[in-house]
Amino acid sequence: MPGRLDLRTLESLIRKDEVDTVLTVFPDGQGRLMGKRVVGRYFLDHVAGEGVHACMYLFTVDMEMEPLPGFKLTSWERGYGDMKMVPDMATLRLVPWLPKTALVFCDVYTEEGEPIEEAPRWILKRQVARAAAQGYVVKTAAELELYCFRESYETARAKRYQDLTPVAGYLEDYHMLQTTKEEPLIRAIRNGMEGADVPVETSKGEWGRGQEEINLRYAEALEMADRTALYKHGAKEIAHGSSFHLHSSLWDRAGKRNLFHAKRKANGSPLFQHWLAGQMALARECAYFYAPTVNSYKRYQSGSFAPTRIVAGWDNRTCGFRLCGEGTGFRVENRIPGADANPYLAFAATIAAGLHGIKNKLKPPRLYEGNAYEDA
Repeated sequence: MPGRLDLRTLESLIRKDEVDTVLTVFPDGQGRLMGKRVVGRYFLDHVAGEGVHACMYLFTVDMEMEPLPGFKLTSWERGYGDMKMVPDMATLRLVPWLPKTALVFCDVYTEEGEPIEEAPRWILKRQVARAAAQGYVVKTAAELELYCFRESYETARAKRYQDLTPVAGYLEDYHMLQTTKEEPLIRAIRNGMEGADVPVETSKGEWGRGQEEINLRYAEALEMADRTALYKHGAKEIAHGSSFHLHSSLWDRAGKRNLFHAKRKANGSPLFQHWLAGQMALARECAYFYAPTVNSYKRYQSGSFAPTRIVAGWDNRTCGFRLCGEGTGFRVENRIPGADANPYLAFAATIAAGLHGIKNKLKPPRLYEGNAYEDA
C-alpha cells in the first residue's frame, strides 16, 4: 500500500474500511503537530473541501499548553477565537504505525480567509517564495538524533527528566553490536517513516549512551520540514535532546543543477560563498530558531561534537558550519540546531540568512583548519 495518497485512493480505502481516521495537523510554534482526528467519511464530505476549525490560542501556548500573554495575534482580551485548518492535499499520506489512519498537513487561515502569517508553515513558505523569485529552489536535509531510555514517559516526567537510565552503558557511535539493543525500535521507526512516505537513508549509533541518529532523504524545503515534523512526532509515538544537523543547498528552477557546486573551486561557487557568509553573519540572530530551549544550548560544550564557534571548515565536525559532499551533493551542514528546534522556523531562518548573504554579496572568512574547540 503506497504511503502518499490522493483523495480518490483515500475514498477507496475508507469505503473498504482500511482507513477510518484522518489526522488533520499543523505545526505550532514549538514544531509540535496540533489538530484533530476526523472520522474518514466526514473528512471526505466536509473537511477535504471546507477545512476544519481550531482555537487560535494554539499559537500562544508554552510547552505545557498554557497560554502566554503578549501576543498580538490573539489573547484573552480578544477572546481566543477560531481559525480554520485547510488541508494541503499534496501532503495526504498513510500513518502505518497507527491502525487505519491517514494524515494531512494543513495551512491555517483566519475566519475571513486570510493566511495566519505567524504560523510556522506560512513563515517557511514566504522564505521559499523569496528564493523562488530569485530563481532558486532550496533543498534541505535533516540528520535527527534521539536517545533511548529504560523509562516510560510517566517515570521520566516524575524524575523531571534528570538521571534517566539509557538503554546502553557504552558510547555507540557507528557500533553495530551495541546498537543491536535498540534495533527493534529504530527499525520500527525507519520502516514506519518509509510507509508514511518519509524516505530514510540510514540510521546509526551516535556519540552517546543509547543515542541514535536517523538521516532523512533530502527534499525541497517545505516538504523536508513536513517530513521532519512527522518524523519527530512519529518517533515518539512508535517509541511509546539531541542535535538536528541542517543541510542546505540552492538549485536551479528545474531542481536539476546544484548552484553551490563549482568544478574548479573546492570551496564552492561565488553564490555558495555568499550563502555561507549570510549563515555565519546571522548565526547569533538565528539562534532563537536553532536552539530554542535548554536542551539545545546545553549541548554547546568542547569535545561534544556540538559546535562552540561560528566558523566554517571543510568536513570539520568541530565547526559550526561544515562544508561537505561532492558534485551535486555539495552543501553546507549547519551543526548549530538542536533536535527540539521547530523545523519550519529553522529552515526559514536558514533561507533568510542565506538570501541576506546573497543580496549583500557577503564574503565568509577563510575556512577554519584544525580543532575549533581549542580556540573557543
